Amino acid sequence: MDDSTRGAAFFDLDRTLIAGSSVFTFATVAWRNKVITTRDLFKDATNAIAFRLAGASDGKSEAVRDRILSAVEGLNQADLLGFNEEIIPRVLERVRPEARGLVDMHHEAGRDCFIISASPEELVEPLSRALGMQGGIGTRSEVADGVYTGRLAGPFCYGEGKAEIIQRIAEARGYDLRLCYGYSDSASDLPMLELVGHAVAVNPDGALQSVARQRGWPVVTFARRRKAAVMSTTASVGAAALGVGSYALGRRHGRIVTEATRGRRRR
Repeated sequence: MDDSTRGAAFFDLDRTLIAGSSVFTFATVAWRNKVITTRDLFKDATNAIAFRLAGASDGKSEAVRDRILSAVEGLNQADLLGFNEEIIPRVLERVRPEARGLVDMHHEAGRDCFIISASPEELVEPLSRALGMQGGIGTRSEVADGVYTGRLAGPFCYGEGKAEIIQRIAEARGYDLRLCYGYSDSASDLPMLELVGHAVAVNPDGALQSVARQRGWPVVTFARRRKAAVMSTTASVGAAALGVGSYALGRRHGRIVTEATRGRRRR
């Protein structure tokens, strides 16, 4: 593939590639290793449940940022990196089979794949390698004398921050953003989804689902109890364009139903 016409696929992590919150998985492992208290674990569990139910589309980026930074504040960086031996296998178990199929599909098409998430970079990068992806971009926390300070050490990988980071990656690697794909569950990622040529809403919150239907973006719902995915789009052209990808994904992970095919069956 000509470098000047390369594309890439960017995946949000929580509730997109995986079910639930990766940060809560980290907190659970930290608690079992007696690094955080039961009170802190309970607090993070409450936040994770709220995030799962409501998503992160309310524009409260400061609250999301503080949650990520507070999860590591005061910890030794060496301890967090050591936790990955427990964390990564746990998170891998929660990667949706349909999401793995999409990564495979993009790789077969010659596209690089990245995770881009507000979760700590120390977790996101090794997870991306474990999935055979080209990179993982997460929130970088400041470290002083080997201990996390609770402050940022770079742009917050959330909202507009994700779009800025993707723009930099595209410029550095020669990706054509018109040929790039973006996958997310949350309206907080609209800057990222609007930046790429192919936006896909995955198990979207209400706000993102509304925007996706208005703009004709594919809406993908990964079923919880069976290895299937349901795709829908308001644009007939979008439904036709999904045909090739639907076939490739369906071949690996069960049947995929689009609104168009569902309508043909009723006739």
